[in-house]
Amino acid sequence: MGEFTQIASGLYLEGLAVDHARDVIWYSDVIAGGIHGVRPDGTSVGSFNDTRMWTGGVMMNADGSVLSTGEGGIMWNNPDSGKSGWLLERLDGKPINGINEMMPDGTGGIFFGTNDIEMVIAGQPARPGELWRLTADRELVKLAEGIGFSNGIMFDAARRRFYCNDTFTGTLAFDVTDDLRLENRALFLEKEDADGMALDVQGNVWITGFRSNFFTRMNPAGERLEDFATPAGSITQLRFGGADGRDIYFNSVPADGGDTLKEGGAITDANSFLFRGRSPAPGLKIEPARFALD
Repeated sequence: MGEFTQIASGLYLEGLAVDHARDVIWYSDVIAGGIHGVRPDGTSVGSFNDTRMWTGGVMMNADGSVLSTGEGGIMWNNPDSGKSGWLLERLDGKPINGINEMMPDGTGGIFFGTNDIEMVIAGQPARPGELWRLTADRELVKLAEGIGFSNGIMFDAARRRFYCNDTFTGTLAFDVTDDLRLENRALFLEKEDADGMALDVQGNVWITGFRSNFFTRMNPAGERLEDFATPAGSITQLRFGGADGRDIYFNSVPADGGDTLKEGGAITDANSFLFRGRSPAPGLKIEPARFALD
């Protein structure tokens, strides 16, 4: 196990994005609320959306705005101008229950997965979610249905493989067509606590678990590599950063935190942490989306 440093804390840290232009790490706290920013040394750079809970996904837009998911859809906030708004509020003409993770589609738009925040808040079994694509021109394309609880998603550098965590089942893999549709769905990894996800430059898949204090690592052929151990209780999300791509940031939660939320329990202690460490391999850089925002 390498050296790890705690650079932030909260009640239940979840969404995570590396802002390469500003050298800032943005993270969400799904219980305390808000999006918070820190530099790699842990220096705070401020917060926004302080009263918005259940933000599961955070990523960057090319204009420097921070995109964030959650109840009601996808919001954007520009930390420089202070402006904010909604990128997406409706699907099929209906208000959005919840959106969890996002991933750039390589053409300026994003992939995203829906989730049943209404039932999460009630501590009841979630209804299945879906996978969608939002193009840079704001066209919506439904890609898959029947995802038990969509979570971490990734799109490989060749634009041919798409991965999605179905939290209580495992990691799903899809082939990607020329027009960015998904086909040939298959179970890539069986895992009952599949949460966040990242890719390294070799195409290996790093998968976190809300009951696991390590990253499960799989090569593209579906062969399991050596686990990457951490000092965390359990891990919700990870992202790569740094000049060489080998800095690794991940959110940890108490070992029983995910099950507490699943069962509708309350989390009141600030025992969730954002760690910084080093990876043996560089990570795949996540490029910003390119939406025109008001």
